[in-house]
Amino acid sequence: MIRNALDWVRNNLKIALPVAVVLAGLVAFVAFGVFGIHTKFIDDEVSESGPVFSSGAAAELPPEVVDEAVTDEAATDEVIDVVDDEDTPVKDTPIEVAVEAPMPETVDTTPEVGAVVTLIEGSFVDRSHPGSGLAKVLNDGTEQRFLRFEDFETDNGPDLFVYLTRADAGADAGAFGVDGDFVDLGRLKGNVGEQNYEIPIDVDLSEFDTVVVWCKRFSVAFTAADLA
Repeated sequence: MIRNALDWVRNNLKIALPVAVVLAGLVAFVAFGVFGIHTKFIDDEVSESGPVFSSGAAAELPPEVVDEAVTDEAATDEVIDVVDDEDTPVKDTPIEVAVEAPMPETVDTTPEVGAVVTLIEGSFVDRSHPGSGLAKVLNDGTEQRFLRFEDFETDNGPDLFVYLTRADAGADAGAFGVDGDFVDLGRLKGNVGEQNYEIPIDVDLSEFDTVVVWCKRFSVAFTAADLA
């Protein structure tokens, strides 16, 4: 049977060659265009600094202020020899010399706006793919909020998005993509590293309290984190 097929190919090269090229193209399209198998072997690494709020507040902690002790002495003593006359014994008389101590420089660490705080956070857990790191919701005292991933890592894949959902991290995959039960924060910026996503001000985080990295193409939850 194999020999007959080979004989047919040799006798019909003008037909077999274009067919083979088309089939190879279809296989490549399915493998790379649909399944995105190349993403399995390539990490998209990101390293975003903390978000900057519209108010001007930044998520980075202010530099630590170290109070340096004043090293200048407040006073010095000089010992001089005082001789009244030939018969007067020499006495060591301390004389106080007042020296004004320099004032240490002061650093004003009071932020111009409210300090950035973490409202809720949670750890990523494995779903259909391994996941690790922290998901934090940051706020500066205004209505604006950001979702931040720290030390984040999961597998790469095609068509990955970040959702806030009502379903728990351990829920069935079908519960994550139900219309009305999730908020789409946009495409995943990278499967490795720190990244930020702004949360719409009308989202109720007491309801949408789970983060999931969701593959739209295959309806698969890569990793998820419950926020508390």
